[in-house]
Amino acid sequence: MLQVCLNGGRGPGDAAGVPMSPVAMAEAAAASVAAGADEVHVHPRTPCGGDTLSPRVLADTLAAVRAAVPAGVPVSVTTGARAEPDPVRRLARVRSWTVLPNRATVIWHEPGAEALATALLDRGVAVDAVLRQGTDGPARFLRSSLAPRVPRIVAAAGSEEAALALLAMFARSPHTRPVLLHGRDGAAWPLFRLARRLGLAARTGLEDTLLLPDGTPARSNAQLVSAALGESAAAATVSS
Repeated sequence: MLQVCLNGGRGPGDAAGVPMSPVAMAEAAAASVAAGADEVHVHPRTPCGGDTLSPRVLADTLAAVRAAVPAGVPVSVTTGARAEPDPVRRLARVRSWTVLPNRATVIWHEPGAEALATALLDRGVAVDAVLRQGTDGPARFLRSSLAPRVPRIVAAAGSEEAALALLAMFARSPHTRPVLLHGRDGAAWPLFRLARRLGLAARTGLEDTLLLPDGTPARSNAQLVSAALGESAAAATVSS
């Protein structure tokens, strides 16, 4: 499974191809899926460019993206504290959503993560537990009574060594589940290759990296997806 992460915390100052509006996200999603992405992850934005959990903005973003990609392509959104720092207000925002994504990421080391995940799961939204190297998120998640209900882990690390340590921790859990492994910036492509070698879900997109594997700037999310599939094909050729 290859997920495209369209924008994250990036903006036009980072790269011209970072989509900010629902229309731009829809266009980027359509091009990325046409290039080979299986799933789309977006950060809905206010008109001023900030992350938001607004029901109206979320509904507009989901409607635009879903209209642009083939039926059945899952759309994932963020619930991170950058969109709403106060955990009580963040939970209230999520409970007020009128249109639901297929999946939502919950950053497990952030305050209120378990309540947020419970609210999403109770509404039928699949939760991706984001577990980051260097935080107490992984240990908290593995101790959580909610862990068996969470269908996927998103493991985020800054190096191959750190990623392997995270994966070893997950392997000791009695509850097995799929893992999507990724890194950012300088770790993005090394961890993409590691994910492919290990048979794990992976992701690419302007949220994670602004550069192609050869170090040249990426023009778009779709170009990163094409490059990722090229990396996968090259790895498959070497292994065979």
